[in-house]
Amino acid sequence: MTLRTLASSLAMALSLTVGAVAAQAQAEASETDATDAVQLQQIRNATVKITYGDTTFLIDPMLSKKGTYPGFEGTYRSTLRNPLVDLPMPAQEVIADVDAVIVTHTHLDHWDDAAQQALPKDIPLFAQHQADATMIREQGFTNVRVLSYKAEFDGVTLSKTGGQHGTDEMYTSPDVATFLGDAMGVVFQAPGQETLYLVGDTIWRDEVDLALEAYDPEIVVLNAGYAVMSDYDGAIIMGKEDVLRATQAAPEATIVATHMDAINHMALTRDELREYVQENSIEDRVEIPEDGATINF
Repeated sequence: MTLRTLASSLAMALSLTVGAVAAQAQAEASETDATDAVQLQQIRNATVKITYGDTTFLIDPMLSKKGTYPGFEGTYRSTLRNPLVDLPMPAQEVIADVDAVIVTHTHLDHWDDAAQQALPKDIPLFAQHQADATMIREQGFTNVRVLSYKAEFDGVTLSKTGGQHGTDEMYTSPDVATFLGDAMGVVFQAPGQETLYLVGDTIWRDEVDLALEAYDPEIVVLNAGYAVMSDYDGAIIMGKEDVLRATQAAPEATIVATHMDAINHMALTRDELREYVQENSIEDRVEIPEDGATINF
């Protein structure tokens, strides 16, 4: 073998080795990115699963069968029974890989008997305040934590955000105010991962603007079904105009619209929202997942 041939062979071998190492590093990086990606699965109603890397949170589980409960009295279409549709999968499949549960508030369509029966009683569970935590502990759960401001769980930072579950006029009535109660939002953060803001059951208020400004989320999950009470103008959660407003207030974020098509008092359907989104040319900014669908970010 000549010196020129030897040099050429060594150069080729070195090139192949460097290429193999680079390819392996790229594959490992891709695998890490896939593992660390934020994933959201729409289950039904406001029930979603949010996954950061290896940590999966179940949000507001309502796991009952179609038609289990009467409609909410004093609300739109109260003669219909809830939920309006069945789960897209068995309840045991919903909870199989869940590491922790977040209950933004204890209304029936966010925390029902079926969820209480299906979930392990020792599962880590976050509630919005002491009153909800006490109620959930009385239901047999032993690992209930109050998300009073900020908490860490398995490398994920959870930050509580505020809002109001209805209009100012609704809250002037003591009975209605008691019925509506409190509800929280939650911001999810982890190193190297996109920030997700779960807005929760609220109308658009200053607290929402403040959270968007403070956390600058890449993903915003809106409960957008525009739930309506019979004797009041407005709604108790957001609607289609709020989806448009979210795209303007968070111009770099993906908006995920949920909490539709499953409970009697929801006045906005997915089909109607899709039409509105197209009319306003924001379809590249808004996700409207069907029950069972998964979005990877």
